[in-house]
Parts: sequence; C-alpha cells; structure tokens
Amino acid sequence: MDQVKGSQSIVFSSAPYIISTASVAGSKEAEGPLGKLFDMTNQDDLFGAQTWEEAESNMQKEACVLALGKAHIRAEEVRYLFGGDLLRQGIATSMGVEALQIPMFGLYGACSTSGEALALSSMSVAAGYGEYMLAVTSSHFGSAEKEFRFPLGYASQRPLSAHWTVTGSGAFVVGTRKTHVRVSGVTVGRIVDYGLKDSQNMGACMAPAAMDTIVRNFRDLGRCEDDYDRIVTGDLGYVGQSILLDLVKGQGYDIRKKHMDCGMTIFDQETQDTHAGGSGCGCAAVTLASFILPKIEKGEWKRVLFVPTGALMSTVSFNEGASIPGIAHGIVLEHC
Repeated sequence: MDQVKGSQSIVFSSAPYIISTASVAGSKEAEGPLGKLFDMTNQDDLFGAQTWEEAESNMQKEACVLALGKAHIRAEEVRYLFGGDLLRQGIATSMGVEALQIPMFGLYGACSTSGEALALSSMSVAAGYGEYMLAVTSSHFGSAEKEFRFPLGYASQRPLSAHWTVTGSGAFVVGTRKTHVRVSGVTVGRIVDYGLKDSQNMGACMAPAAMDTIVRNFRDLGRCEDDYDRIVTGDLGYVGQSILLDLVKGQGYDIRKKHMDCGMTIFDQETQDTHAGGSGCGCAAVTLASFILPKIEKGEWKRVLFVPTGALMSTVSFNEGASIPGIAHGIVLEHC
C-alpha cells in the first residue's frame, strides 16, 4: 500500500511512471537556452489563431496530441485529464482539450499547476483508477499580460523584479507502463502568506511557499538536500531564489549547490531582457518536459525534487488590496 508520510507527503509503493512528454513554446522561448529542446515552436506566438487566448488553447491541444503520440496511445485510452492555466475559468484548458473528449478535472494552482496536475495524475494511477492519466498546463505572455497587468499595446514599464510569462504548454502521460522515470512520491503544498502585495515581484511572494514545501518534504521523508541531485523550483527567478536560499538555510538546510529554477533556466538573462526570469504555468512545465526529465531518463540525475511555485492572486484580489499568498507542490522524480 502507498504510505502517507508526515503531514503532507505520500510515497507510492507501486510508483506511477512518466510515459511521455511534450513541450510547445513560443518565439522568445525558442531563442533561449532550451530552444532546440522543445518539440514545437511558433514564430508569431499565435499558433494559427486570431487571439492570444485561442493561441494558448491551441498550444495545449498540440502538446496533448504530441504526448499521446509519443506514448502510442489514443485519447480514448486516457482515464482522466488534469489541466489548468492562468485565465479566468481556465478557458485555455477547457477550450484546448475539448476535442480530445477525455474526462477532465480543471485545475488552478497559478504557476504551480503543473505540480498539482502531476500529483493528482500520479495519485490516481497509484490508486488504480486508470492505466493512463494526462497532465497538461499552459501560459501565454500576451494573454497573461492582458489579464493580470496591462495589454501589450499599453507599453508600460516593467520593474526589474518583474517576471516574463512563458508562452508554452507542457503535457505528460502518467501511467503504469514502466519507463526510466517514475514518480516515487509527492508533497502537497499548503497556502503560505507573508503579507506581500507587489504583483510585480512574484518571486518574493512565492519563495516562502517553496521553502515550506521543500522543508516539509525533507522532514516528512526523513531526507535532506544531499538526497537529491537537484531541487528544482518553478519560477522564483533571480529575486525569489535569493530569498528561498536564505529561508531554507534558516530552517537548517543549505540547498545552494542543488537548487535550480526553471524561470532562470528558460531565458538568457544577459541577452533576452526578461528581468527576474520566466514565470507562468508553462515555465515549469516545458522546462520539465524538455530539459529535466531527459536528464533523469538518461540517469544523469537519479533523484529530483520538482517544486513548481504559484502566486495565488486574481485581478479582483489585487485591485482590492489583498495580499498575494503562494503555494508550491513537490514531485519526487527518480531514475529507474
């Protein structure tokens, strides 16, 4: 039987496996350090659509179709789909995967949604609810800026602490079929609120939640930083990383040599002018699919703690002066 560990973690006795992945990304991402690793890119960021929102839906559909094709399974064979995005009512997901007709759970964990989707997919497979599950997330620079900040035509200035929302979608088929990457456990995050209100500094808002989940994973599973080849956060960026390292050290751990952040990896800070780094649901998802999982599959990294991070805000909460709490979910990925 699966083991409940500590207060927030589960270790799977019959571990679910990552069977296939797919990554779809935009033009700026294609110009970055991971550009050649993505399965599909588009130079105008519209992916054959007329609007940013429809483009995001098209990215999700393409990512799902590519992941299913790599796994050599049909949509009808997938028991459940777990998906989410940043838009109101999750329309990028619902409209993107509609044609697949897979029973769906729509999720919202802000930029941590890839972790939430993978956790629920893995738990469902481990529980015996189906042979295959599909996890998918997306974000789009144009749609996110329009919803959370300013339309692109407004030409507003961005502070150095601001992130650049990744245009991308990552999809993952999780199932019982053995591969070289298994999900051995999860640490489900809780909401952590330090009272910060600056939506242009999401790294600071999310870092406390990342610390909370990482430390909880260590304590629940009786591990420390030395038990992982990499501890990967989703999109803290350069500002959030420095805060995270200090917070974790305050809890008695030093992850400086093991830490990697997807938002710092997907763009080149020197040449791409993305300020604090990348963010968005697609940031952690496409970096995991294109860069992290291949290293685990090859055995270069034996065990990775993947911790995508999210700032839980909306246009309503921000305009009403509410603070911006964070959440982070931990996924333990192992080579086998």
